[in-house]
Amino acid sequence: MSTFWSLWVIVLTLTNLALIVWVLFANRKVAVDDQALPENKTTGHVYDGIEEYDNPLPKWWFMLFIVTLVFSAAYLLIYPGMGNFKGLADWTSVGALEASEAKAQVQFDETFGKYRDMPIEEIAQSREALKMGSRIFANNCAVCHGADGGGNFGFPDLTDNAWLYGGTPEKILETLYNGRQGVMPPQGPVIGEEGVKNTTEYVLSLNGLEHDAAMAAEGQKVFNTVCMACHGLDAKGNQTLGAPNLTDDIWLYGSSREQIQHTIRGGRSNMMPAQRDKLRDDKIRLVAAYVYSLSRQDEEQQ
Repeated sequence: MSTFWSLWVIVLTLTNLALIVWVLFANRKVAVDDQALPENKTTGHVYDGIEEYDNPLPKWWFMLFIVTLVFSAAYLLIYPGMGNFKGLADWTSVGALEASEAKAQVQFDETFGKYRDMPIEEIAQSREALKMGSRIFANNCAVCHGADGGGNFGFPDLTDNAWLYGGTPEKILETLYNGRQGVMPPQGPVIGEEGVKNTTEYVLSLNGLEHDAAMAAEGQKVFNTVCMACHGLDAKGNQTLGAPNLTDDIWLYGSSREQIQHTIRGGRSNMMPAQRDKLRDDKIRLVAAYVYSLSRQDEEQQ
């Protein structure tokens, strides 16, 4: 809090206390003696046969107000509590916040600090680290990739070995730190509707799915002319570009004829947001280790 706002709060508090004192004493018209209360007087207000008395507060109630006001003034003097203003207790809200942050940082360092320089493969062997990584994953990644990392429509499965950009610890860290922007340009305007349908049949044939052989033969010609630049002549993809393998029967947007045609005709665009500004380095490494472990579950079970 800036000095201006700190002063503003202090002045506002003091002003309100002064107004309360004024209202309290302005309405105390006579000294109250509980043993000899004055004759009841009314204000003249009558509602539904009920008259409003004009009696002062009982002494004990009035004294409670006084005690409260004294306590408020003393508390404000000892703990002004705004910004860097120190009271008699030598305490400030800024100092308390900094001390709390320092204490939290020590706890974070004790819990996460040891993973900052530890190799991802080694982190993936720690059950404690994987538990922490799974919780961080659940809070930040599960909304797209699913609670089990199994992916969703348009979001890759992280439990298999079909990596768009590579599944090494270094590549996983690169993805988490910097994010990814995947773009499949629309080919409809380039190859026409007939080319879209023929290429679709060729892609189906690459995966052993039902297809029209004659159309697939024509589609291969289109593929070798237009699509191989990204997906490769063998259609096994290119991790440098994030172009998927089209022969492994793993589909990000579905394997039906209509879905493949839609992808070729209109293209696809997807983004993995960078986590470097959202998560600390140690937490990113824990998530990377967790994701790395997901893709190696089958290997470990063999």
